[in-house]
Amino acid sequence: MKISTKGRYALRLMIDLAQHDAGGYIPLRDISKRQQISAKYLEQIVVQLSRAGFVISTRGAQGGYQLARHPSEYTVGDILRITEGSLAPVACLEHEPVDCPRVDECITLSFWRGLYDAINNYVDSVTLEDLVNNGTLNFSI
Repeated sequence: MKISTKGRYALRLMIDLAQHDAGGYIPLRDISKRQQISAKYLEQIVVQLSRAGFVISTRGAQGGYQLARHPSEYTVGDILRITEGSLAPVACLEHEPVDCPRVDECITLSFWRGLYDAINNYVDSVTLEDLVNNGTLNFSI
């Protein structure tokens, strides 16, 4: 599994919103400059985050974006799933129940499930607030 730039940039955008929250809306161009990410690319990402109810926006001279909830209410897993979809390490685990003709005889399925569980447990144990407050994390699974 590899997290795309869209997933990584979505996380950076959310962190930036949390770090610079002064009660108002933050223009996307400001985030773009601070994060050194194209404003056009951020526009694509913020649409997904907005549709998911993770950010709210307003138009106009004082327009921009802000988090819809407190940073402690977002996990890294929540954010990544918005842009990446499933975090399953193999395609057969992307849907429940597993839809594979070899499910009953697959020797590796339990390994892949364990890896999938470890990934989900880790990304769901780290909040946006953790990242903002700690910068570097030393979590173990």
